[in-house]
Amino acid sequence: MSESLSRIIEMIKPLDEPAMAEAQARQNLLTKPQGSLGRLEELSVQLAGIQGRPIPQIRHKAIITMAGDHGVVAEKVGNWPQEVTAQMVYNFLNGGAGINVIARQVGAKIIVVDMGVATELGSSPQLLSRKIALGTRNIARGPAMTREQAEMAVETGMEIVAAEVAKRLDIVGTGDMGIGNTTASSAIAAVMMGRPVAEITGRGTGIDDEQLKHKIRVIERALGVNHPDPKQPLEVLAKIGGFEIGGLVGVMLGAAAHRIPVVIDGFISGAAALVATALSSGVKDFLIAGHICAEAHHQWVLNHLGLKPLLSLDMRLGEGTGAALGIFLAETSAMVLAEMATFTGAGVSQKDKAGS
Repeated sequence: MSESLSRIIEMIKPLDEPAMAEAQARQNLLTKPQGSLGRLEELSVQLAGIQGRPIPQIRHKAIITMAGDHGVVAEKVGNWPQEVTAQMVYNFLNGGAGINVIARQVGAKIIVVDMGVATELGSSPQLLSRKIALGTRNIARGPAMTREQAEMAVETGMEIVAAEVAKRLDIVGTGDMGIGNTTASSAIAAVMMGRPVAEITGRGTGIDDEQLKHKIRVIERALGVNHPDPKQPLEVLAKIGGFEIGGLVGVMLGAAAHRIPVVIDGFISGAAALVATALSSGVKDFLIAGHICAEAHHQWVLNHLGLKPLLSLDMRLGEGTGAALGIFLAETSAMVLAEMATFTGAGVSQKDKAGS
């Protein structure tokens, strides 16, 4: 493990319990029955613990959407050509994708990162070019990348978060783009959770039953060829992961180290979270599951991580769309805690503690 990665992991500390206690105490004094705002109350207390202040603030919001291609598409595991990755990156840059629309509504900036698109993209002031290679290698025939490339991907995510922290980042969402990335993510989830491939593999962008069987066989072959060890998370990333997945691992580690809440998107972000939390169990406290996506067994991943999704909208677009909606709810929870009146301040009677 590199020195910079070890240093970031050492920086990850537990949540601030006194700040959480103060946030909970204020929640109990607000003009509502205790617990009546449900998850919004829980979320505000978690944010207090992350930020280390009783009334958290969410002003500067960013969604980091990482793009990368996967050599396993040569095995025909999906319906979409690899060229779509580059085309969608341009769509992000032009403001026309789903994530652009939702992020505008939420008031979050989008940071689009080329981690390893299998096309040389044109320069753009809106694009962060951090290309490690022109896509990963075919995991059905050997490792996706070298150990050095895996560490480079993770460190890139860490560096991008650090740059945003310097601009007063308050919360970050994770997003992804990459044809073939549900195959890599299913492989990672199967290994890290100890589940049979057939139980953890979904239909991605909408493959039929026969294609799903083929996808499962390809992943099983990849695991047989590479023998990834779940006790070695960086090895798992290198052998069966993706550059954008590695980048998201770095985003989560870096954000946790800087005490920034991370709203994760769907199945791809979930796979990255499995790796990140294996590298540092403390990362989990900084994660917020934006939603439960429609990809098969995403719920299993969240259960393994101990996360409860904020939304269930049958979404499976990726890009960071579910994370963006989660950021809106996180900001709302913080505003309720800060701006809602207390019983004393509003002159509202509290319930009769005697129960009469």
